[in-house]
Amino acid sequence: MTDGGGRRRAYIGSFTAAGGRGVIAATVDPDSGALSLLGAVDAVPDPSYLALSGSVLYAVSETAAGAVAAYRVDGEGPVPIGAPVSVGGSGPTHVSVHAGHVLTANYGSGSVTALPLRGDGTVVDGAGAVLRHEGSGPVVERQQSAHAHQVQPDPSGRWIVSVDLGTDSVRVCALRGGTLTLHHETVLRPGSGPRHLAFHPDGERAYVLNELAPTVTVCRWDAAAGTLQPVGEMPVLPDEPVGDAYPSGIVVSPDGRFVWTATRGQDVLSVLPVEGESLGRPGAVPCGGVWPRAIALSEGFLYVANERSGDVSWFAVDPASGVPRRLGSVEVPAASCVVFG
Repeated sequence: MTDGGGRRRAYIGSFTAAGGRGVIAATVDPDSGALSLLGAVDAVPDPSYLALSGSVLYAVSETAAGAVAAYRVDGEGPVPIGAPVSVGGSGPTHVSVHAGHVLTANYGSGSVTALPLRGDGTVVDGAGAVLRHEGSGPVVERQQSAHAHQVQPDPSGRWIVSVDLGTDSVRVCALRGGTLTLHHETVLRPGSGPRHLAFHPDGERAYVLNELAPTVTVCRWDAAAGTLQPVGEMPVLPDEPVGDAYPSGIVVSPDGRFVWTATRGQDVLSVLPVEGESLGRPGAVPCGGVWPRAIALSEGFLYVANERSGDVSWFAVDPASGVPRRLGSVEVPAASCVVFG
């Protein structure tokens, strides 16, 4: 998605309960990666995570009621289309689009929802499928029950993969006839608290970022069988953290050479070189703000939504080492994520 001058667009989510403006549009300078803010819309409270599909943007409302909203973005700024639709779960933290459905991971209720879409991109109300996760983990204050944190299709498009912090597991589901069915569950190390997963470009490896232990679990992914197999776990920080760590976001370079993560309690970005079925020793740099909630990679630039300092910072990436170098930032109160058209 570009503006009249050929510049790409970015869309930023933010927590309205903490002073955010809702969903914010921005232009992207192709040479510097710099963001210039345009308009904002606060059609739903706390639109914490976004997903773009063609000319339609979807946002979850991370509230107890739990909803998803759709916006047309082929004009100057986001314009709501249709009414927000209940996801049938509480506290949705992630959204993606797959096979004519919008998918949400509902952290509060520990479930995943698939809602059908109309041809114009609006969400069909009252026709969603909800799959509840079951289980718990050893970290009592965080894992007393299931807490689905992310849901996305796999690279082959055959499966839906959901990451659950509360049950220390990753579930593989099938979506057929509008119904979600559990196919396989991969159990990770107890107490690791998996948060997000990113696939390698080869479609045969996946990296699970663990929030309760500052580590990444490297897995083999078999798209034909729909199974995930852990093969190793590596730290995301070069040294032992001082206090809580809480890793948050993870992305993989398009050439498959590097994995980047963000860690909130330490306010750092880490780069881990890919070494076959393992990851090398991490390096870390300051994230440019405080409490980096999410990261995104676009056209060679790395972007960080720093929630508590209220900004989105962007970084150039050294092509040889993968080390990020901060270039600038823009003020975005309570920033939670950024996606690109």
